[in-house]
Amino acid sequence: MSILKQIGNTPLVESVSLVSKPNVRLFFKLEGNNPGGSVKDRPAYNMISEALKRGDLKKGDRLVEATSGNTGIALAYVSQLFGLKIALVMPENSTEERIKTMRAYGAELILTPADRGIEGSRDVAFNMRDTEGYFLLNQFENDDNWRAHNKTTAPEIWKDTEHKITHFVSAMGTTGTIMGTSTFLKEQNKNIQIIGAQPEDGSRIPGIRKWSPEYVPSIFNRDKVDKIIEINETEAKAMTQRLAKEEGIFAGMSSGGSVAAALKLIDNLDHGVVVAIICDRGDRYLSSSLFDVS
Repeated sequence: MSILKQIGNTPLVESVSLVSKPNVRLFFKLEGNNPGGSVKDRPAYNMISEALKRGDLKKGDRLVEATSGNTGIALAYVSQLFGLKIALVMPENSTEERIKTMRAYGAELILTPADRGIEGSRDVAFNMRDTEGYFLLNQFENDDNWRAHNKTTAPEIWKDTEHKITHFVSAMGTTGTIMGTSTFLKEQNKNIQIIGAQPEDGSRIPGIRKWSPEYVPSIFNRDKVDKIIEINETEAKAMTQRLAKEEGIFAGMSSGGSVAAALKLIDNLDHGVVVAIICDRGDRYLSSSLFDVS
């Protein structure tokens, strides 16, 4: 069995401490259990495999992609298994764990100025495509990103909740997860509510974005999101720490943001089955201040 066959079918576990309402259940989709440690394994595999099927890519080609971390890790190992070379462009303030993991998988890394964020990395990746002949997957505009979740993530949630899910909550970065999951779930039951978590102005939450207009991913369709809940950095960090201490779930800050949004939602619910995405694993952030507690 190839390790690629282990992507997906991640556990869905119920909260044991965060919800006190008897008729509301909160579940966590543990995407850190993917081989590469995050939800991004799904679109990385789908984008590369579908491009190969179409003939857009062939063994030995050079890929380039802008990433804030998890997509890069997933693309690094998936591309190697398909015989592709990859250069990953990311902000220089990315955590040491992510940088070392990508290099361990054999990727070339190009670090861009921190003050330009992922937008600056995207500009560099586009330039490498246009001037150096790299193939750009472009997760922000690639329909195979959201289709990965339409084919796998959402059907798993639908099955594992026994078709009882009422609300789905996801951090929004490239928006592939929320777009693909929304598409499938709404086809099963149009009354399922789709909720996106977004940073408040001035808050920096790795993995969650509030894009400037010119950089909004083209795969994003606002009509597929019923509600957007804004989270600040303090809330996301505190919830990430609570997940570890109270739920035994060691995850990154975007997961804390997703769950913080889910609890804000639950404050106004009398009944429901809520599923929140746990995007990755906390060991990617040990060199940061995320788990610094007094």
